[in-house]
Amino acid sequence: QVQLVESGGGLVQAGGSLRLSCAASGSISNINGMGWYRHPPGKQRELVASITSGGSTNYADSVKGRFTISRDNAKNTVSLQMNSLKPEDTAVYYCNAQARVLWEKSARDYWGQGTQVTVSS
Repeated sequence: QVQLVESGGGLVQAGGSLRLSCAASGSISNINGMGWYRHPPGKQRELVASITSGGSTNYADSVKGRFTISRDNAKNTVSLQMNSLKPEDTAVYYCNAQARVLWEKSARDYWGQGTQVTVSS
């Protein structure tokens, strides 16, 4: 199977920055897309940013120009640099990977345990 371990959450004041990182490990054959989702309090989980193995990126409108996603294919890691943070960015952030393990024919979604990001006003 595949394990995703996240790090980098915390408490920051509005206007500040945080960097989230996620490392995938396990019996990985290949990883297609990787991304970050968030679950704000009282709302549904939403896509924040995603990146393909080729480096194409996609962002939620609410974070464009403030967040940057990147990945290292050799290390199976994905990061999210978050700048100009706002109180509405407060959420639990989850790492996602569409990965195929060695003994399976197709990829499926794997999720990290989540990391809390709190932005104070």
